[in-house]
Amino acid sequence: MRFQNYEVGNFYDEVFETGLEPRSPARTLVRNIEALPAGELLSRQNAAERALMNMGITFNVYGASQGVEKIFPFDLVPRVLPSSEWNWIEKGLKQRIQALNLFLDDLYHDQKILKDGIVPREIIESSKVFRKECIGLNPPRGIWCHVTGTDLVRHSDGQVYVLEDNLRCPSGVSYVLQNRHVMKSMFPKVFEALKVRAVSDYPGHLRDMLEYLAPDAAQTPRVVLLTPGIYNSAYFEHSFLAQQMGIELVEGRDLVVKDGYVCMRTTKGFERVDVIYRRLDDDFIDPKVFRKDSMLGVPGLMEVYKAGRVALANAPGTGVVDDKVVYAYIPRVIKYYLGEEAIIPNVPTYICSEEESLKYTLDNLDKLVVKAANESGGYGMLVGPHSTAAQRSEFAKMVKENPRNYIAQPTLSLSRVPTIIDGHFEGRHVDLRPYILYGKDIYVLPGGLTRVALKKGSLVVNSSQGGGSKDTWVLDDSADQQAATDASQVQAQSQSSTLSTSSTEPIAC
Repeated sequence: MRFQNYEVGNFYDEVFETGLEPRSPARTLVRNIEALPAGELLSRQNAAERALMNMGITFNVYGASQGVEKIFPFDLVPRVLPSSEWNWIEKGLKQRIQALNLFLDDLYHDQKILKDGIVPREIIESSKVFRKECIGLNPPRGIWCHVTGTDLVRHSDGQVYVLEDNLRCPSGVSYVLQNRHVMKSMFPKVFEALKVRAVSDYPGHLRDMLEYLAPDAAQTPRVVLLTPGIYNSAYFEHSFLAQQMGIELVEGRDLVVKDGYVCMRTTKGFERVDVIYRRLDDDFIDPKVFRKDSMLGVPGLMEVYKAGRVALANAPGTGVVDDKVVYAYIPRVIKYYLGEEAIIPNVPTYICSEEESLKYTLDNLDKLVVKAANESGGYGMLVGPHSTAAQRSEFAKMVKENPRNYIAQPTLSLSRVPTIIDGHFEGRHVDLRPYILYGKDIYVLPGGLTRVALKKGSLVVNSSQGGGSKDTWVLDDSADQQAATDASQVQAQSQSSTLSTSSTEPIAC
């Protein structure tokens, strides 16, 4: 397969400059793909899909008529990020997580940011995911947001924006690890040459972070992963991460509060649990405090948590930051707590509960993306330019009835990456979900999950809406320097009558 017929289009392409000149970080990748024998890349794509299928890389689709379990689509052409850009992203994410943690602690204690009018009190108190039950909570080590998936997008001007924060139960990191395992088997020499930063140590970092939260009395902390069960959309990930960390995968029925502690049922009797990595929402974790009809949680869990005898990751109440209206205020939050401007900006956002923004939104529905405050997975959203008049009319009615529940944003031209479609390359839109762990230190997994909208022209990358994934390669500093050197050499060669091909020789894959 060759790229000569590939169309960059009027978008920022992560691999090519205008005119099909590879961006310097991707130059080695492009040269090696084009050096493969005819049909070899498609053969490797098919082999990768078979490998992922054999590994059971699946997700569940609620309400799918064809069956609930599907293989998560994967494309072999990766996204490549230079070290210099990644270092900037990493710095911005660490800044954001630090501010969000201070914000959450303030919201559930003194509420100074509300008293000072930086964030309107009514926005917080009307949020469906602000938990009054958590007021006064003191999570272990003062950390609320232990695992975060922050979605980033790049616009056509090359600027990277934060699209949304995911603090409740962010999923997808298992696909990062499995995609990388497959890619290294497909392109081992290219990985070695480019010095792609490793992601395989994520489970170790995750376990270290969880153990850091354990009560001081626990000398050898017992950590478990609490799953809603096999019908949850991310159950594969729950079981995979538990296996990779060497911890027990449990459901609510496996745990019980006994003598003031959380204990796990085992063949040897009850054994104390010190840390719970929970993968179910606040509503379901304790029927004595939240939803009384929950059959998934552990009755009395919150009482043990408040007493400091068990740690929960993430802390209950963190979902208020996932509220898309609260998201609009995060640049002000960063400024308030850290005295700094946000390194990575938000997408410009119209808050429909504000009169001028509401009028602008209703007058420009055909140009904007309108989102419900607490929906996810691509649901509860209107993409104006791709909508019908009937859809816009229906959304206008919902926004007018409950303006607090909606925001609007300009329709971004999401960046694209070449993707294998029907035996040739086509550009498909992508976003990026890096994963951030907050324990003793803040750790950002290099790269994260590149999600790709496989439907032509679609901007919706969610798996439930037909999206797939790509591996994300973050180069180290030395590879960055080599790529820059190669780029300058290629430029010099193009201006010289004496050509040397040494700097662009493909590497045996």
